[in-house]
Amino acid sequence: MTLRPDSTLSLVSPSISDVRQQVAPLKLGIMASGNGSNFDVVAQAIQDGQLNAQIQVLIYNNPSAKAAVKAANRGVEAVLLNHRNYKIREELDEKIVQTLRHYDVEWVILAGWMRLLTSVFMDAFPDKIINIHPSLLPSFKGIHAVEQALASGVKITGCTAHIACLEMDSGPILMQAAVPVLPDDTAETLHARIQIQEHRILPLAIALAASVRFVA
Repeated sequence: MTLRPDSTLSLVSPSISDVRQQVAPLKLGIMASGNGSNFDVVAQAIQDGQLNAQIQVLIYNNPSAKAAVKAANRGVEAVLLNHRNYKIREELDEKIVQTLRHYDVEWVILAGWMRLLTSVFMDAFPDKIINIHPSLLPSFKGIHAVEQALASGVKITGCTAHIACLEMDSGPILMQAAVPVLPDDTAETLHARIQIQEHRILPLAIALAASVRFVA
């Protein structure tokens, strides 16, 4: 069987086609460490009128992150907070919180942020931090989630958008997309199909989180 690149056998749950839109645009702060593809997807969803939000700022920690270029191309201010310049994680998180508050951010989106976060950060935005992870949590937490899935021999994996908490890759799940693992998959091919689904569910999960009163 040959699947299209978007993997027609994928399953997204829950379906939120009738999510109640909030009146005021969400004020988002996005944090990224790499290419910024999830940043771009959120920005495009806003531009297309699919997500009632505005991106206040992008924070990135890697000076060579392409996410900063994508932000510049969309007219979004980007702030570099290089983790190497801080002795302890709490100092970095204090600066991140200060920056997000300076830009009047309401919701924080971890779109490929590759640093562990401390209670300094989590306590500043309780229940308003959304993370996207390339597995069907609670399976395969941490880095190399795609490689973990292949090594385990599972036949289905996917991605999860969830409310972040202090424990890594934990917290209430907002939305998941299941992706089949094909017999000839490599980490690269499987990750590419998972990432397509990440791009599909992240804007939806943001809308879902904002449309209900979330209770942890």
